[in-house]
Amino acid sequence: MSTDIQPENNPVDRQSPGELIRLENVTKRFGTNTVLDRLDFSVQAGKHVTLIGPSGSGKTTILRLLMTLTEPDEGIITVEGQQLFPAPEKQVREIRKQIGMVFQQFNLFPNMSALRNITEAPVTVLGMSRDEAEARARELLDLVGLADKCDARPSQLSGGQQQRVAIARALAMRPKVLLLDEVTSALDPELVAGVLDVLRDIARTTDITMLCVTHEMNFARDISDQVLMFDSGRIIESGPPEQIFSEPAKDRTREFLSAVL
Repeated sequence: MSTDIQPENNPVDRQSPGELIRLENVTKRFGTNTVLDRLDFSVQAGKHVTLIGPSGSGKTTILRLLMTLTEPDEGIITVEGQQLFPAPEKQVREIRKQIGMVFQQFNLFPNMSALRNITEAPVTVLGMSRDEAEARARELLDLVGLADKCDARPSQLSGGQQQRVAIARALAMRPKVLLLDEVTSALDPELVAGVLDVLRDIARTTDITMLCVTHEMNFARDISDQVLMFDSGRIIESGPPEQIFSEPAKDRTREFLSAVL
């Protein structure tokens, strides 16, 4: 975890070799509530980083910043050495193409089949041919265990199946970064395991960088290279999962884990 980053004139120089994402002195407020407080951290390419901590500690806000759904009040965010904030709109759009996100809610288009939900963005945003996009979508539906659901509408799918379609939709854009925001929180308990198994397979078999917010601690232990413990908008502890879950250094981390494990 970075603690003494000095701003430089060239945004590319802000990231060391292997870094994909860097946040420098990022602060985000909603009214008088400071959600992120001078936050510094980075994510290496190909790594799986999980953010844990109590609700309201700023975890989801980080994902929303990276998706450009909100903007920081202070600080700099870079992706692959290019500034995401502050940056010209054209540069932001190009960076955003490298980032996919799976939300708590599935947000599928109800009037489109599973296949069409997955192909729409690659065709309209990336300019991919319809045939190429459909071939890719069928591969991804097979990857998430839904090869037989190409023509199904969201209303014909269970919550777990809809979330797996949403995962396939995010991967269809061939992102370098996959953001996961409590992707099982809206699911019935019996559907959670199937979705987490899909994500475990993706973590094991691809080189995609993952930034994950979850309260599923066993899942975090399984897939993470690094775990960051958040409290009141700051990272209070960072380390590999075996350290964080077995021998946390901070009392606040131990208190949180005892409540959720």
